[in-house]
Amino acid sequence: MRKSDGFYEGENSVITWCVGHLVSMSYPESYDPSLKFWRYDTIPFIPDVYKYQVIDNVKKQFEIVKGLLNRSDVSVIYICTDSGREGEYIYRLVDAEAEVDPSKKRRRVWIDSQTEDEILRGIREAKDWKEYDNLANAAYLRAQEDYLMGINFTRALTLKYSKKCAGLLGMDRLTVTVGRVMTCVLGIVVRREQEIRDFVKTPFYKVIMNAGIGDASCGLVWKVNDNSEYAGSPYLYKDNGFKNRETAEKLINGLETAGITEAEVTDISRKSEKKNPPLLFNLAELQNVCSKLFKISPSDTLNIAQELYEKKLTTYPRTDARVLSTAVCKEINKNISGLRSYGILSKEASEVLSGDAWKKISGTKYCNDKAITDHYAIIPTGQGLGNLNSLSKLAADVYELICRRFLSIFYPAAVYKKTALTSLAGKETFSVSCKVLETEGYLKVFNCSFQNKKEDNVKTPDKNTEETKADVFTDEKKNPEDEDEVEASDALRDGLEKIKKGDMLKIISYEIKEGETTPPKRYTSGSMILTMENAGQFIEDEELRAQIKGSGIGTSATRAEILTKLQTIGYLNLNRKTQVITPTLLGEMIYYIVNGSIPSLLNAQLTASWEKGLSGVSEGSITYDDYRIKLSKFVTDKTNEVKKKNNADGLDAVYSKVSGYYKKSK
Repeated sequence: MRKSDGFYEGENSVITWCVGHLVSMSYPESYDPSLKFWRYDTIPFIPDVYKYQVIDNVKKQFEIVKGLLNRSDVSVIYICTDSGREGEYIYRLVDAEAEVDPSKKRRRVWIDSQTEDEILRGIREAKDWKEYDNLANAAYLRAQEDYLMGINFTRALTLKYSKKCAGLLGMDRLTVTVGRVMTCVLGIVVRREQEIRDFVKTPFYKVIMNAGIGDASCGLVWKVNDNSEYAGSPYLYKDNGFKNRETAEKLINGLETAGITEAEVTDISRKSEKKNPPLLFNLAELQNVCSKLFKISPSDTLNIAQELYEKKLTTYPRTDARVLSTAVCKEINKNISGLRSYGILSKEASEVLSGDAWKKISGTKYCNDKAITDHYAIIPTGQGLGNLNSLSKLAADVYELICRRFLSIFYPAAVYKKTALTSLAGKETFSVSCKVLETEGYLKVFNCSFQNKKEDNVKTPDKNTEETKADVFTDEKKNPEDEDEVEASDALRDGLEKIKKGDMLKIISYEIKEGETTPPKRYTSGSMILTMENAGQFIEDEELRAQIKGSGIGTSATRAEILTKLQTIGYLNLNRKTQVITPTLLGEMIYYIVNGSIPSLLNAQLTASWEKGLSGVSEGSITYDDYRIKLSKFVTDKTNEVKKKNNADGLDAVYSKVSGYYKKSK
């Protein structure tokens, strides 16, 4: 195949490419020069027919692509842009702007990886591009949505509030930049910061009884019971502590004065608890875990995932699914077999193939065609291993992480033995819950450097970061009831095995464990990505929450970009070391501006419902025209409402209220 400027040509085929977007929507002044100027009388601006233009810095490549598409000897066009809504949009714009002959055949190639076999399959099974018209309609509408809201709302809010807000912040000028998704994300972050700011810490004091169990000692936590001296006490904190130290000391003094030296075991239970391998990675989950393990941003993770995909090492990264399709499961042994040549995990891959779990994977929760829209989860292809040497250390670590998550689903569950013991010292109850790992199961696959990195992160947690102690190797959430659970040593485990109801425990000492309630956790870049994906958690209405389940805020392809933009325009700060996200003073002022003018922009309910509507267009349940009419009405109504507002002076009080907080935080 001969290489030319901007394309390759063989005997029977020509290959060319887009460099991202080649065509974009035109600015308002392209419709009318007067629209270049920001004035109330030029908004709302809603075109009847949208104009598009070639992006200046890629005009050369566009002309190359245009020429090739219109060549007389090109009879069939295979569309191989990214298999998703955005990829569909990229080509449709190029096709329209290049004025390609409508009679030419166009075939849509839809693939999940860039391995040779998958590419050949995609070409072989390519469908007529018209079968993707609904997806294209959703792509056009998504762009129109962002365009109309961005232009009209940004202009309206800037004209109304910019001068006042800029003066308060000591700025020469200010553009009140808002958007369908980014403003909602800003709202989530600011509200969390306000909750932290307004939080009042409550101290509490737990009484611990150190008792002998076999050859070990263990701390049992006091818990109120109906016969306790403190049942119904106003000084209780929950049911296992006190609001002040004096009451905790009084409890201990009472027990010591009574001469109680032993506690009777009144109940003991032993049970096994299984922890199953987590679901596979989608992009959001990969970004979240990489944020925790490697302290990298979602954008960095996406770039690495894209690199791994382009080097044929992994499947398509911009996916929302965390499961496999039935078709993939039938040939999953190919992916596993390839990993036998991957030194780090060759032993595990061989071990999986020697068993039969991979043969039965289609009957498990890890295979679910109904949970897949465009693409299945991110998994290793088992190919492209020759490209490993060209990866950076970080990219190689991310690849290893994806492989470990993949292989883990073919291992059995980890099994813990949990023992719960309750004892009575006088009238007072003391209890403890211990757990021991009995069967390593899938955790064997994660006995690696990543586990150590996770533990390193725990040593110096930021008290306001999101779940720094979270186990990145499980989907299961920690039960709040297990907050006093302890890991049993070998000696304690032996002691617990022998103990039975009615036995007496020797009391060694008492101590007071002091703590305090903690405010909500700040978001990290990774947890924010998951929050955007699961926007339904912010919606109180159960029916609507169920309706938008799976829609979320933004898409897997755009969420990282949205966070980056909010940082770039100065609304959010990102701590590069911890990946913790906080709003800036400017960001909070913008929040108040929007909240006093178009508050629905700050709500996940609105943003997710728009995304749900776009999904309806893709599926064919909502027409293009119906959606566009609804969009136009919304933009028109909200823009006109802002124009009628007269509340800019209210920003003085807002600035006085919040500016001091940001000065202190510096």
